Amino acid sequence: MMSAQTQPTLVFPVISDVHIDPSGEESVVKFERAMLQLNARAPHQDAFVIVGDLTNNGLEEEYDRNMEVFYKHKLPEAKPLIAIGNHDYWNGLPIEEAQARFLAKTEMPSLYFHEVIKGYHFIVLATEDKVTSGYFSLEQIAWLREQLQMAAADSSDRPIFIFLHQHLKDTVYGSEDWGILDNIEPLMKALRPYPQVITFSGHSHYPLQDPRSIHQKDFTSVGTASLSYMEVEHGKLQGNLPLRGEYFSQGCLVEVYEDRVAIHRLDFVYERELGDTWVVPQPASRSSFIYTNIRDAEAPTFPPHAVLLVEADCTTSNSTVIIFDQAIDNELVHSYRISFKPHAADAAVEYFAYSEYYKYPVPEKLRLEIPGLEPDREYLITVQAIDAFGNVSEQMLQGSCRTCPAEALTDRVRTN
Repeated sequence: MMSAQTQPTLVFPVISDVHIDPSGEESVVKFERAMLQLNARAPHQDAFVIVGDLTNNGLEEEYDRNMEVFYKHKLPEAKPLIAIGNHDYWNGLPIEEAQARFLAKTEMPSLYFHEVIKGYHFIVLATEDKVTSGYFSLEQIAWLREQLQMAAADSSDRPIFIFLHQHLKDTVYGSEDWGILDNIEPLMKALRPYPQVITFSGHSHYPLQDPRSIHQKDFTSVGTASLSYMEVEHGKLQGNLPLRGEYFSQGCLVEVYEDRVAIHRLDFVYERELGDTWVVPQPASRSSFIYTNIRDAEAPTFPPHAVLLVEADCTTSNSTVIIFDQAIDNELVHSYRISFKPHAADAAVEYFAYSEYYKYPVPEKLRLEIPGLEPDREYLITVQAIDAFGNVSEQMLQGSCRTCPAEALTDRVRTN
């Protein structure tokens, strides 16, 4: 049972991937907008955390612009905790000089460090190279083991907060593509004994609407999205950088109570909270973990009115356009499997498309251009919905189309 405590003991935002560039204003505007909204929502903050990629290229002018905005809007009592990201190395300097620039500009005590704020332990880790997947040395991991032992001995019932740029491999959404590779097993081995650990990481730019952005197994991991632009996994019709993905800016606000940690997902473009607040009961126990890989077995369904239509006017010899009503799900409809089966015995051609759940509002109907078809063929079309955890709808929408003959398209081009 949750306590009657209504005011949190500890409050801190966590943002990532600010990507301030040398001259453009949009990155600065997004940073200011996020900080102003966080300050309005949480007028008292005990810390303010940025988990890497402050800059786009690690240039001095990028750091200067970032720090100017940060200290203009950071609340006086909020302790700054900043981790270095891979982009902060991308300035052409030797590794040691890039690190020295980061420390000089941010005034952090060291690349990786441990702070205690109001009795809670905050551990900031640091990628030690410019490689995209991150590099965390065995020396740093040995240091982390010592800090975890100290933190647990000090207060075994309280959460231990850990911040790093890259995701831990195979934890949160995005970590399968953008997670740490080198020394990942020693790093995970250091963390596994501590169910009270909560890690925060960015890097992937994957949107927080996806429920897999929080993950629990041995401990809790949280993705923090990006302040700058959105990215998603490859393999869908919309691509990994969907159209208008720059209209995106998200982050987290963390509130710590005596018996729980509440994590709010915030959308700074539309000034709203995303979905339900994630709640991690305290003291932590693996038996109470609910944000696991097996948390959801319910498949999406299509509403009774749902239909699939083909836009005949947009059909060519090798493509067509379909439009259909979106499915619904208890968590999130993530994508669709779309099959084009020739009426002959040939194998079906399969496509996958996002539900565009990352848009606001999410479109009620999805309109998709389907490429790569053969001329003058009749196709049976089926669409099934897939949720964030891979559950596939039993229902399917059906339709059919016929592509134009190749010569018909040629004639049309000539007459135009």
